Amino acid sequence: MRLLLKNVRLETGYLYDHTFVTATKTNIFDVLIENGVFIEIAPKIEVSNAVVIDTKKQLLVPSFKEMHTHIDKTYFSGEWKAPTVPTEGIFSRLKEEALLLPKQLHVAEDRAHAMVQHYIKKGHTHIRTHVNVDPQIETKHIEIVKHVLESYQDQITYEIVAFPQHGLLRNGPSFLSILEKALQLGATHIGGIDPALVDRNSREVIKITFDLAEKYEVGIDIHLHEQNTLGEFDIQQILNEMEQRSFKKDVTISHAFVFADLPEKSLDQLISRMAANQVGLTTTIPIGPGPITIPVKYLYDQGVKVSFGHDSLVDHWSPFGSGDTIQKLNQFIERFGYIDEWHIGQSLKYATGGITPLNHAGEQQWPKVGDTANVLLVDAVSSAHLIARQCPISTVISNGKVIHEEEIDLKGDFR
Repeated sequence: MRLLLKNVRLETGYLYDHTFVTATKTNIFDVLIENGVFIEIAPKIEVSNAVVIDTKKQLLVPSFKEMHTHIDKTYFSGEWKAPTVPTEGIFSRLKEEALLLPKQLHVAEDRAHAMVQHYIKKGHTHIRTHVNVDPQIETKHIEIVKHVLESYQDQITYEIVAFPQHGLLRNGPSFLSILEKALQLGATHIGGIDPALVDRNSREVIKITFDLAEKYEVGIDIHLHEQNTLGEFDIQQILNEMEQRSFKKDVTISHAFVFADLPEKSLDQLISRMAANQVGLTTTIPIGPGPITIPVKYLYDQGVKVSFGHDSLVDHWSPFGSGDTIQKLNQFIERFGYIDEWHIGQSLKYATGGITPLNHAGEQQWPKVGDTANVLLVDAVSSAHLIARQCPISTVISNGKVIHEEEIDLKGDFR
């Protein structure tokens, strides 16, 4: 299949006042896509046997990757229900899940479909979802989610994290066989949560997690809400295990609130070690009481790959998720006080797997011939404009195929 995008706006460089970026330069191009990749980018392209879209000077940007969500347990598309107050912290939620999730099994598939469709509409062509594996649900959620995601495999890519939300050891020795079954069913990662807090045995939990990751050749994504020296201890244990095993699969630490309140020296040592081991970090840019703002840009600049996720849309944990990554980026720049063209535009990388149209020096690096055509058409004049004004998406293209389109009122600069 060939797709020709006519009159596309592409970012080509920065405009400067001395050394300060004042605006983003753009030019209008035609873009030809074939077999899912860019094959030609030029001022004018004329070909036959191609589907043609006149983009009307909309901006082309990379599509989004949702790197942290839970499509298996959600209220999304159902009736409104606010969460209760967790009087016992995380353990309140675990008690709720033991009763709630079995009751929701009959709607779990429909709600998962609704979430995936919503994510596609909001510009995502990749989803990493954590899926409960616990004594009540066992592998039922894994089976449901795998079935749902397989039905979108011509539209998106995806990863499934077998997630022992209720702990690894506290459920008894028989639970490990359930977790192994989830990995056998096709999970791409094994998860974990606060091993010091939930299981009270970090070393054993981390050892078992890596044992299973090696056995089934999967990545690891561990949720750490533990702060200060406790959180630091758990990350150091994870890094120790990686180094001792020469573990090369993908390892991600989600949330990682520890980076919000460590002393500078400890913070820098931990960041340096994470970067050396290529450990990624996913954050939702949390808002709430306590010191939970992690230094996103500093982490990224020091070599830690940081990505954004929504965690949930609405469920018994939180009512706040939107699935709107443009809104998430906007929240991020406001939270950190980024108001200039350069800082705002470069923030796009946290949502795209590290891709920005321009590099730090303002040199065009995307799209290039040969790149996979996972893209969005947006009514914006630059990446910075897109994020700051939360400009709308008209078209989502995955692997060179249009997977979502909607009519929007084009306003360009004046949005």
